[in-house]
Amino acid sequence: MLQIDLWKRLLIWGLVALGLLLALPNAFYSRVEGYNDAVAAGEPAEGWSDYLPSGLVNLGLDLRGGAHLLAEVKVADVYATRMKGLWPEIRTRLREARDTVGTIRLQDGPADELRIRIANPDAMDEALRLVRDIARPVVSLTGAGQSDIEVSGDGDLLTVRLSEAERLATDDRTVKQSLEIIRRRIDEVGTREPTIQRQGTDRILIQVPGVGSAAELKAIIGTTAQLTFQPVVRRTSDENAAPGVGNMLLPSVDEPGEFYVLEDSPVVTGEELVDAQPSFDQNGRPAVSFRFNPGGARKFGDYTAANIGSPFAIVLDDEVISAPVIQSHIAGGSGIITGNFTVESSTNLAVLLRAGALPAGLDFLEERTIGPELGADSIQAGKIACLVAGGAVLVFMFASYGLFGLFANIALMFNVALIFGLLSLIGGTLTLPGIAGIVLTIGMAVDANVLVFERIREEMKSAKGPARAIELGYERALSAIVDANITTFIIALILFVLGSGPVRGFAVTLGIGILTSVFTAIFVTRLLIVTWFDRARPKTIEV
Repeated sequence: MLQIDLWKRLLIWGLVALGLLLALPNAFYSRVEGYNDAVAAGEPAEGWSDYLPSGLVNLGLDLRGGAHLLAEVKVADVYATRMKGLWPEIRTRLREARDTVGTIRLQDGPADELRIRIANPDAMDEALRLVRDIARPVVSLTGAGQSDIEVSGDGDLLTVRLSEAERLATDDRTVKQSLEIIRRRIDEVGTREPTIQRQGTDRILIQVPGVGSAAELKAIIGTTAQLTFQPVVRRTSDENAAPGVGNMLLPSVDEPGEFYVLEDSPVVTGEELVDAQPSFDQNGRPAVSFRFNPGGARKFGDYTAANIGSPFAIVLDDEVISAPVIQSHIAGGSGIITGNFTVESSTNLAVLLRAGALPAGLDFLEERTIGPELGADSIQAGKIACLVAGGAVLVFMFASYGLFGLFANIALMFNVALIFGLLSLIGGTLTLPGIAGIVLTIGMAVDANVLVFERIREEMKSAKGPARAIELGYERALSAIVDANITTFIIALILFVLGSGPVRGFAVTLGIGILTSVFTAIFVTRLLIVTWFDRARPKTIEV
C-alpha cells in the first residue's frame, strides 16, 4: 500500500519547517545584520525578535566587497633573531672557560650565523664542546633526533648556525604563528568571516569582506609590532656611526636626526606582554599602558633595579619611540609607553601589541580592493542566474510531468530554502562560486524526480494500479538516485579538502545542496504525492 506513517510525516514537515525558519533571517538581511551588530556590541538591539533565529549566510569578498592580500612571510628574518638570542648564552659559557679558550670576540658575518674568534686556537675542541652542549633537539616530526644548531671550527674561528632540519621546522612554526597573529589582529577589528589561509610553504592568503581598502588591511596586519626594551650604549647625531659588534644603531621617532646605539640583546620582548591598552600619561597625552607576564616582570624589575640612573630604550619595529632614564626600581611588570601618539594611533598600537608580534616581516605580493558596488552587481547577477535557472526548471518540470511536475517544483523551492537554512546554521560564507553551486544544485534536484517519474511511467505501462506504480517507481529508482548523489558528494568532499578559497565555497554549497536534494526528492515530493493520492483517490494518473 502507498502510505507513510504519521510520525514520518510529522518528522518530514518538522524538518522542512525548521529549515524555513533558519532561512527566514536572510529575507531581512540588512535588518538582521544590524540587530546582530548591536547584540555583539552589547547595545540595545531592535528590528528583529529575540525569539527568532538570527543566523545569516555570510557574504564573501566577491559579494560584499573588501580587501584581498597575498603575503609572503620573510622566514629568513627569524634565523637572525634566533642567532641573536643564542649569543648571550654562548658568550657566558665561553667566558666561564676563559682560562682554557682565552678571550673571545664576536666577528662580523652573515645575519643567520655567529662567528666567534677565540684567543687560544688549541682549545677549539673544548670551545666546540661547550657550545654544542646548549644544542636542543629539533621539535618536528621530520627533524626528530637531530640537533637545532651546527657548530664548526676553523683555526681560531668558531661558527654557529641553525641546522637544516631546524630551519625547516622554524619556517613552519613562523608561518603558523604569523597566520594565528594575523587572524587575532583581524578579529580585534571585528570584521565578519575573514578568509585567512596558508598557501604553499611561506605564503598567506587574506580576504576580509567589509574592509574599505587593501591599504587599510595592510595597516592592520602589515606592522610587525615587535616591541623590545634594550640597554642604551650611547646617543649620537651621526646616522653613519659605527655601533660596534653586538650593538645596533636605531633612529629616534620623537627626535628627528637623533640616533641611539643599543645593545643587540633585549632585556624584555613583546612576547612577554600579557596586556596593552590605550591610556593617557600624567600630562593627559595619549599613551599605551602595558603589563608583562611573571617572567617578563621579573626580568624587567631586576634590570631596572641594577641600572638606576641609566637610560634604556623602548623600541618598536626598529625605531626608538622613547628612551627614559631609570629613576627607580620598577616592580610589578607594568608601565606606560609615551610618545607623539594620537588617540587613534595609541589605540592601533595597543591592538597590535595585544594581538602579539609577527615573528617575521611580510612581503605583499598581491593586493586588491573590491568595492561594494561590484559586490552588489555580483549579487544581482547571481540572483538573475538563480531565477533564470530556477524558472526554466520549473517550466520544464510542469510541462513534462503536469501535476507531478508541480509537486516536484514545490519540493524544489523547499530545497533552495533548506540550503540557505543549513548555510545559516553552520555560519557558511556565500561566494560567487557558491552561487554557481546552488544553480547546479537546482538542476540536480529535479534529476532524482525525473528518475522517479520516468520509472512510474514504465510501471503504469505494466497495467499496475496507480498506487502500486507510484510505490514501485520510488523503490526501483532509489538505488540510482543514491548512487549518483553519493559519487557527486564524494567529489564535493575532495574539492573541499584539497581546494581553497572559491573552490571550497563551491564545494560547500554543492555538498549541502546534494543532501537537501536527496531529502526533498525522496521524502518531500513523495509525501506531497501520497497526501494528494489519499484525498483524490484517482483511478488513473497522468505522469
